[in-house]
Amino acid sequence: MTTREVEHEITVAAPAQAVYRLIAEVENWPRIFPPTLYVDHVERGEREERIRIWATANGAPKNWTSKRTLDPDNLRITFRQEVSTPPVAAMATWIIEPVSATESGSALLHDYRAIDDDPEGLKWVDEAVDRNSRSELAALKTNVELAHASEEITFSFEDTVQIDGSAKDAYDFVNEANLWPERLPHVATVRFEEETPGLQSLEMDSRAKDGSTHTTKSYRVTFPHHRIAYKQITLPALMTLHTGYWTFEENEDGVAASSQHTVVLNTENIARILGADATVADAREYVQTALSTNSRATLGYAKAYAEGKR
Repeated sequence: MTTREVEHEITVAAPAQAVYRLIAEVENWPRIFPPTLYVDHVERGEREERIRIWATANGAPKNWTSKRTLDPDNLRITFRQEVSTPPVAAMATWIIEPVSATESGSALLHDYRAIDDDPEGLKWVDEAVDRNSRSELAALKTNVELAHASEEITFSFEDTVQIDGSAKDAYDFVNEANLWPERLPHVATVRFEEETPGLQSLEMDSRAKDGSTHTTKSYRVTFPHHRIAYKQITLPALMTLHTGYWTFEENEDGVAASSQHTVVLNTENIARILGADATVADAREYVQTALSTNSRATLGYAKAYAEGKR
């Protein structure tokens, strides 16, 4: 059985502890790994855990489960896919080492073999691991440095509406985005796909107050009937990241339906979009108002729909 060990490394302009934390806390992954749409925990122990990952591969959304071992003392994270995708059986380790107070070395170590020891399979795996490791480390460097440096331009907020109805009906309204042009006045057209149940592609043309339309595309991961998570992949000029989720929590008065957003501002475009004197605070207020207006409108129509179903 031929087992390969290969290591790729890169220097990141962020402290080692910060890099480790960003990788260890899976809720950060949509920020630091561009293909990642959403990650959640299946099982969670102090050092061992199983996580489920939704991500794009060659432009198509996929999901899988991985096992991880966390070693915060040595800044190491070992992981492997629970079910390997032929022709590869592999395990990988992130190793973070301090270089200085503000820099760290990040290495990605792979142990792998080709299933059935097939030479052609091993050659394919060699090339794939090399290509993917280089692109992943480059993305890690870029996005960890951005995430570490962009705390002042990263913010989250939430809007909640109380509905005198069922969580299922409110969830259905948001889940059935293919019907939004008929149900939501600010949505002009929708291109909606759900080839894998629970994994949706949503491209939407929305109307602004001035009558203009703009196009956005998101991937959505659905958990009936309590959560829909999404990552926007075509972004307006004032954002470099937009993720969020809709939640539906039953309570004694019906259901609390919420829309949560996490945004990283694109500071390079503030002057062009909002004027030469505009500040980060102005951009934050502008973006939050725009997103909140659409979320509240959608939640309002979901409320009317769910209450009408009672």
